[in-house]
Amino acid sequence: MHVWKFGGTSVGKPERMHSIRNLVTGDPNRKIIVLSALSGTTNALLSIAESLKSNQEEEAIEKAEHLKAHYDSFVRELYKTSEGLAKGQQIIENEFSMIRSLIRIRPFTLKQEKELVAEGELLSTQMFAAYLDEQGESAVLLPALEFMRIDADGEPELDVIEQKLRDILKSHQDKQLIVTQGFICRNPRGEVDNLKRGGSDYTASLIGGAVRADEIQIWTDIDGMHNNDPRIVKNTFPIRELTFDEAAELAYFGAKILHPSTITPAKMRGVPVRLKNTMDPEAPGTLIADKTSSDSGVVFKAIAAKDNITALYIHSTRMLNAYGFLRRIFDIFEKYKTPVDMITTSEVSVSVTIDNTENLAAIQAELSQFCELEEPDYDQTIICIVGNFSADNSGIALQVLKAMEGIPIRMISYGGTEHNISLLLHGKHKAEALNALNNGLFSV
Repeated sequence: MHVWKFGGTSVGKPERMHSIRNLVTGDPNRKIIVLSALSGTTNALLSIAESLKSNQEEEAIEKAEHLKAHYDSFVRELYKTSEGLAKGQQIIENEFSMIRSLIRIRPFTLKQEKELVAEGELLSTQMFAAYLDEQGESAVLLPALEFMRIDADGEPELDVIEQKLRDILKSHQDKQLIVTQGFICRNPRGEVDNLKRGGSDYTASLIGGAVRADEIQIWTDIDGMHNNDPRIVKNTFPIRELTFDEAAELAYFGAKILHPSTITPAKMRGVPVRLKNTMDPEAPGTLIADKTSSDSGVVFKAIAAKDNITALYIHSTRMLNAYGFLRRIFDIFEKYKTPVDMITTSEVSVSVTIDNTENLAAIQAELSQFCELEEPDYDQTIICIVGNFSADNSGIALQVLKAMEGIPIRMISYGGTEHNISLLLHGKHKAEALNALNNGLFSV
């Protein structure tokens, strides 16, 4: 069993859905196919929600009809027979009838917004499953809302997902292709909810782990994960192999091809993840697994950058020869559910970075009761350098700092793991730093 996930750009045009059908039928493995919404749909649905929050119902209706016109045109090119087209048009009518009913509900709450946004995945999967049926394929649509669950903290209930999926799949043993939605799920109240934006990757990994898949494939419009950001740096190249830990660091620190949560369920079950390119299916892509084989001697593998970082500088002489001080600091961040990305310490100071400033004022207020605080640095960027940085490899930090010569660095984190060096700098230096590191660490 394989799990293949296709993102919004991969299903964004009728001809691309045709190509996906050729891909999934051209491979002999039985597979679960996870689809995102058509590209642009989630943003359009969120825009409708924003209009409703502003009590602009007519504007919301106009936006919905504009989106429906796009789908009406889409299905006319997707299906090859009059029967297939009729089924596709009925899908559009049914789901946009639901969208219209959600627009009329008052007050328009977060519950309705989540139901509205879920329509993107409900549309794409029904349309694709109907297309496979039209073409005579052995396929079935498996609604994610029947098995994908999250708990009160928004975390997937892995055991529940596994049990429900196992039971449901027993009734479809005769089907070669099983289509389901990414992103959407149900919460403990049974309401429609989601795994946050980008969550279709997460869905694929959760399913792959639950069914103990032979492989999870994430199909995008890029040839695997690159060693640097190709939008900013010239002459980047795809990485052929990464460990789970290396890929997790890169995803968390800004590698856009992979959602940060994706790696965990696959790693837990030991299911390899392969990143593939729908525009170039023959390209090898990137394989993510427990261990790499061909590039064990490579020191520097890849670089990623995470923007919109805020740095906090905390001082107190109470730290000197004291225990429990750091716990008091991090208890405050835990209280406000604010993750810390980087941390550096000295005898009397702690510097941390966060990417969520929603509760910054409250955090500062509590910290100031027993610490002195400097003015935070906003608009910072963390650059994450991933590779094989074991203690036996000497000169690694020197190479990094030499490449960064002339670029001011605010913080450095090195030694926390054997595969990550993180640098904090002002966002205005990001492009310069990415290019300098690329030239210094990867140029032959």
